[in-house]
Amino acid sequence: MTTTQPCASPDRDAARRMWREYAAARPGDISQGEEVVADHFGDSAALADELLGLVLAGQKRATATLAAEFHLQGERLPRIGDHWVACDGSGKPQAILRSTELRLGPPASVDQAFAWDEGEDDRQRSTWLEQHLAYWQRVCAAQGIEWRGDNEVVFERFRIVWPPDLAN
Repeated sequence: MTTTQPCASPDRDAARRMWREYAAARPGDISQGEEVVADHFGDSAALADELLGLVLAGQKRATATLAAEFHLQGERLPRIGDHWVACDGSGKPQAILRSTELRLGPPASVDQAFAWDEGEDDRQRSTWLEQHLAYWQRVCAAQGIEWRGDNEVVFERFRIVWPPDLAN
């Protein structure tokens, strides 16, 4: 049996330092009282690194998360204009992302454009559905969330805003 190494917790001190650099350079981009959110993509260190690599390469500009995961972690759903610090599988902050578009819906409501923007695999809707459904079933089983197949998904598009050499 193969085991998958889980992601390390985000380095919150390093995320705050990155956030302060961004805030000092672009004070008008931050909402009053906005807190630093640090997280990673995926459910393993390898997947986090792979997906973050797609973001840093400019291929991935969208992500999809079960709404139940936010609720389980005691977090509110993201809003347009929110920021988050994207960390690699070891927990090291790599970039600050800003939400540019959000939509709630069941997994089957994904369209080809979103699958393309998510930038994974062959970027086709059919592959996106197959792989995301398998992923969410695994996540639900691990976190004690009931999987129904029509669970609400947060479809999010984003852009990199920090560091400056990656911002788009």
